[in-house]
Amino acid sequence: MRQLLTLLVVAWLLAACGQPAPWRQESYVFGTRVELLIAGVPEAQARAAGARVLQEFDRLHRTYHAWQPSELSALNEAIAAGRTHEVTAEFAAYIRDAQAVAAAGEYLFDPGIGRLIALWGFHTDDIQPRLPGPDALKALLAQHPSIADLHLDGDRVGSRSKSVALDFGGYLKGVALDRAATSLKQDGIAHALINIGGNVMALGSRDGRGIPWRVGIQHPRPQGVGGAPLASLELKDGEAIGTSGDYHRYFEVAGRRYCHLLDPRTGVPAEGTQAVTILVAPGPSAGMRSDALSKPIFIAGPEWRAMARKLGVDAVLKVGADGTAFATPAMQARLKIEVPDLKLEIRQ
Repeated sequence: MRQLLTLLVVAWLLAACGQPAPWRQESYVFGTRVELLIAGVPEAQARAAGARVLQEFDRLHRTYHAWQPSELSALNEAIAAGRTHEVTAEFAAYIRDAQAVAAAGEYLFDPGIGRLIALWGFHTDDIQPRLPGPDALKALLAQHPSIADLHLDGDRVGSRSKSVALDFGGYLKGVALDRAATSLKQDGIAHALINIGGNVMALGSRDGRGIPWRVGIQHPRPQGVGGAPLASLELKDGEAIGTSGDYHRYFEVAGRRYCHLLDPRTGVPAEGTQAVTILVAPGPSAGMRSDALSKPIFIAGPEWRAMARKLGVDAVLKVGADGTAFATPAMQARLKIEVPDLKLEIRQ
């Protein structure tokens, strides 16, 4: 299935302003398209800095892959066998971090439900339209697998439940954004836009002189080929934006869509929401937060506003199942609506 990009960089505005276009590099990592734009430095410097970023993305992807041989899959195998397993200091830190994020979102985002994700057929690059067996689903759900079951003694990981399997799919792209920002700054890059399949972080400005980067938020049900984005907004230095949508990884059976965003409480894909986009202020782990925090807000359904408040996320755009859009006042103030007939409601 072709992966759709959630946020589209509006790079053509550079040419309209008469400014030189930034250096641009694309790749395919984390199962999605990655785009890196660097401005304000010579091409040779941009190319070298960009290469280091993409190398780090590839390392993270290979190290923490959920269904191909990796350090993460080795841990999952040990958990299934009832054994403890020693991991790297980096891996242990990610587990602790992900546990804290999951707890903050009442475990609606839970990286410990990898077996449930696999049961639904999402641990593959070739998703098939096939529902899981009801008995297998019921049995797994009864075990309540959760990242909370993991315990660490230094860098040694054990689990109270053999049914736990880690899947960092809703966390790692955000981590990669933060790593990229650090790497670029170390290489003397002050102006860049990092886009990992719709999780975007901005550094500086798009021309190196103060004109902000502008990104478009993809319409979850675009009309025609290359349909207009739902909305767009300018990103300030250090801000990150992330979207969770039911159109990334999904299949359809009997006209019903089943997406990869599973509700750990029910064991089935979350319903009632097409997409959630959040804007995160600059600060430590802004990239990770933009990735991980959109998930519990998406899965919370009708309680999305309360969940956003609990997580400290002020700027949210949600598109409901019927296409109605809802925005918090903080997000409304930043948005430029690109779809003339969009029905937008403001939620305090």
